[in-house]
Amino acid sequence: MDGPKLRCNERAITVLVVLLMPLALPTVLGWGKDGHYAICKISLEYLSEDALFAVKQLLPDSAEGDLAAVCSWPDEVRHNRHYRWSSALHYVDTPDFKCNYQYCNCLGLFIGDCHDSSGHKHRCVTGAIYNYTMQLKSARGDASSELKYNLTEALMFLSHFVGDVHQPLHVGFTGDLGGNSITVRWYRRKTNLHHVWDDMIIESALKTFYGSDLSIMIQAIQSNITDIWSNDISFWEHCAHNYTACPDRYASESISLACKFAYKNATPGSTLEDEYFLSRLPIVEKRLAQGGVRLAAILNRIFTSNKASIAQA
Repeated sequence: MDGPKLRCNERAITVLVVLLMPLALPTVLGWGKDGHYAICKISLEYLSEDALFAVKQLLPDSAEGDLAAVCSWPDEVRHNRHYRWSSALHYVDTPDFKCNYQYCNCLGLFIGDCHDSSGHKHRCVTGAIYNYTMQLKSARGDASSELKYNLTEALMFLSHFVGDVHQPLHVGFTGDLGGNSITVRWYRRKTNLHHVWDDMIIESALKTFYGSDLSIMIQAIQSNITDIWSNDISFWEHCAHNYTACPDRYASESISLACKFAYKNATPGSTLEDEYFLSRLPIVEKRLAQGGVRLAAILNRIFTSNKASIAQA
């Protein structure tokens, strides 16, 4: 899918995703540590010199200059009482059996699915991507932006949420909590469908094809980007209307893939084995590739020719 018909200028997005309020939400992660690490590691291969410089300036010392080292940080802190407000930002609800996504906020008009379980608008993964993109863009030529925003956290949140929106069930149906309430067996293990897509497809791929070595899996995905998907990269990177990020499009792709692949043949109580695993693994690996390439494209658009202002921020 090319994305929703209704699009809005990202500058019109009202920033409401930082309301500090604890929420009763389902347990939702995104890709697990391996998936997020892979996406951020892939993105490093496509960063411009300026963007790589800016990213390294903003990374915490604990990352030792490696963005991938902190891409799971938002999952690690979201249960901390100081970050509970961020739980709703890892996913977006889609009405049951609706296989497309729409989100728009123009001149006060709100149409679409971006809200949390209490109905607060813009509190979802697409709204968060718009918000943290805006925060990082504010650093351009504005040395005081650090007083308004924590740019290090903005970078870590943005990098993580770009990964989340590419996991199909992070744009899954409201009624089953993005597959969290669909109990299945992954071979002999009892689990839920959301966890299958977050972790278990990747875990099985690592054991079956990559000798349990994540670096080899990442290298294989990078080879596919170069050898198989090279003609698609410019399309993956493109955002209509010269937007810096276009998460609505990514979300539309995800719910379409959820309908066609994640939910299909995965009814409650079913056992998912080789047929499901081998047919879904290419989808997972392509979404990891797209997430990495698109994260780099967003960061490149934010930080191109911006060394001085970031160093001062």
